[in-house]
Amino acid sequence: MIRRIPLLWLAVVAGWLAIAPLVPEPHLVEKTRMLLSGTLVRPIDIFDLLLHSVPLMLLAWRLVAMAQDSRDKP
Repeated sequence: MIRRIPLLWLAVVAGWLAIAPLVPEPHLVEKTRMLLSGTLVRPIDIFDLLLHSVPLMLLAWRLVAMAQDSRDKP
């Protein structure tokens, strides 16, 4: 199923959500700091971390699958 998602769109969405919003700092950076410091406890903050990180994880998964496919072909 992951192979059916167009790579370009997945990369655009992942990149966009990774840096959104630019001011004062990207949510992904802020929520990762909160996670590492142990202050990520509110449900809205946990949801926000997932919202901004899941597209990056899907992109990584897609790229690994593409690499495995190309390696398996003779």
